[in-house]
Amino acid sequence: MSEFLSVALVCAGTLLARDCSRTTALDVIVAPVRTPLQCMMQAQATTASAGLLEGDSRYLKVTCERRHHDFRMLRRAGYAAAVVLVPRDAI
Repeated sequence: MSEFLSVALVCAGTLLARDCSRTTALDVIVAPVRTPLQCMMQAQATTASAGLLEGDSRYLKVTCERRHHDFRMLRRAGYAAAVVLVPRDAI
């Protein structure tokens, strides 16, 4: 079983990146990975294939989470890394 998950969140452009989560995202894409490095590589692949265009009213936030081994005791996962993509003109 993979120890980490690459989680891509498609969020509305009006939502602050810190408020973008699994519950507030428009769409959630989850992929199992073995290491944090593989997680970041998966993040790049997900970003490239997401199809979000410049000027789109959505953005992609990718996080690397530790997999929960006990689903009865779900708690917030610690992030190994995070990538947030926003339109160039928003910076």
